[in-house]
Amino acid sequence: MNSRLFGLLLWLLLAPLSYAADPITDYKLAAGDVLRITVFGEPELSIKKVRLNDAGTFSYPFLGEIVAKGLTPNQVERRIVDGLKQGYLVDPKVSISQIEYRPFYINGEVQKPGSYAFVPGLTLEKAIALGGGLTERASMKRVTILRGDGGPPLEDNISRTTVISPGDTISIAQGFF
Repeated sequence: MNSRLFGLLLWLLLAPLSYAADPITDYKLAAGDVLRITVFGEPELSIKKVRLNDAGTFSYPFLGEIVAKGLTPNQVERRIVDGLKQGYLVDPKVSISQIEYRPFYINGEVQKPGSYAFVPGLTLEKAIALGGGLTERASMKRVTILRGDGGPPLEDNISRTTVISPGDTISIAQGFF
């Protein structure tokens, strides 16, 4: 085997290990997220579409109000399984799917400021495109991103490839000419 082919194969094997954690895998739920809950063999316990309310909760049969805010979908799934085991089902098989993410917002010097549906893989470049593009006065050097998860705002080192998360608010200011 020649060294180029060996190098390519080695890179293909090791490249996935070098990436950071996927933000969607570690995604924390909040108000506005929409879930599908499936309990296998129990259609009356399955919910096709439930939107988390302003408090980040939803009502579930037998268990009442489920707090989902700040939890991952897997953690909510575990809560439902544990709750259903308490006298309702012997071995519940529960699956939670994220149907919709909460929207992101873009304002300032874009053609169509407003809220837009979040999709995984969203970058600042794509968010600007959804907002109709930049105005003539926009400054890419004066962009602020307020994180929807309450993290610190981004003001430095923002580029068109910066990853946008659900609930983020992007503000694009005017440039001074």
